Amino acid sequence: MTIFKIIKIKSFFTSLVFLFTVVFSNNVSAEIDLSNHHIKWVVPFSAGGGADVLARFYAPLLSEYLPGKPIVEVINMPGAGSTKGANWFSSEAPIDGSVIFSTSGSTQFPFLLGDPRVKYDYKDWEVILASSTGGVAYLPKELGALWNINPQLTLDENYVFASQGPTRLDLVPLLAWSMLGMKVEPIFGVKGRADGRLMFEQGYVNIDYQTSSSFLAKVMPLVEKGDVVPIMTWGILDDNGSIIRDPNFPDIPTFREVYIQIHGAEPIGSSWDAWKAFFIAGFSAQKMVVIDKKTDPEIINAFSKAFENIINEPSFNSISEKYIGIYPQSTGYKAIKFKEIATQIDPVAISWVKDWLNDSYNLDL
Repeated sequence: MTIFKIIKIKSFFTSLVFLFTVVFSNNVSAEIDLSNHHIKWVVPFSAGGGADVLARFYAPLLSEYLPGKPIVEVINMPGAGSTKGANWFSSEAPIDGSVIFSTSGSTQFPFLLGDPRVKYDYKDWEVILASSTGGVAYLPKELGALWNINPQLTLDENYVFASQGPTRLDLVPLLAWSMLGMKVEPIFGVKGRADGRLMFEQGYVNIDYQTSSSFLAKVMPLVEKGDVVPIMTWGILDDNGSIIRDPNFPDIPTFREVYIQIHGAEPIGSSWDAWKAFFIAGFSAQKMVVIDKKTDPEIINAFSKAFENIINEPSFNSISEKYIGIYPQSTGYKAIKFKEIATQIDPVAISWVKDWLNDSYNLDL
């Protein structure tokens, strides 16, 4: 049985490094030996965002659990809201198991919406890890203080938001804020949510959100200092498919709760159906680690087995909670089902969102 012991954690602003004292049983295929390999884990976003935090959390563990303990290095390849990295991985990455790739809702949404810049196809990728996550929106302390008195006091505020683009994961908050009646002017083109967060911290924008891993690592210290006020999460799905509070942030209301507070009624109709569909694809089924399907099946199995052993470690949740939150982590068949949820959305919701994007941002898909 494996026992984790965290010895040292370096700053998330540089490379996050965990040194572990590990005693474990090697359950992966004996035929595979990766001892002389250097695995590159490509993250198509800037350092410091949610996908990057997740990769840097898992990378040293993956190195320990892969047969031969190869080096696992996280490589950032930001650009075009993750499309640049995804296109590269699809067309140029080697298929010998030396490169794995992180996806996010910002990779899924352009694929689902038929963005012409997309040159990748999820059917070409095998999922070796699937991770759910949440998201938290927040304001500077002055606006946050007004919001806490009554969100309606801030509806006339002119908000500015640093966004990767309306077809990226940012679609979920942009649509949510529009449904609330907030006036949010996006600045499109930032390379990742980490860049958006830095623009918020520097005062260039006055509203932001981060996925849970980045919020916990980067924004929570600002909340504890009183500089930032969280105003809503996107929530999670319960077993009945209803939106409930994120257990990682039980004191923060969900978007649904805020909608009811402002409008005095449950959200219903096409906008709510579309928002919920993309929320499920973007957050409930958000981050995936993939490898090219043409890779040797034994190597693919070694990666899947390594991740399986990591997440099944009894102390995994206590270690991961501070960095990526406690959300479902899946491998094998469950990860395959996860990919189906993330890459298949009701065509009616897709059509509605395309019309909304055209009306809101003159974006014709």
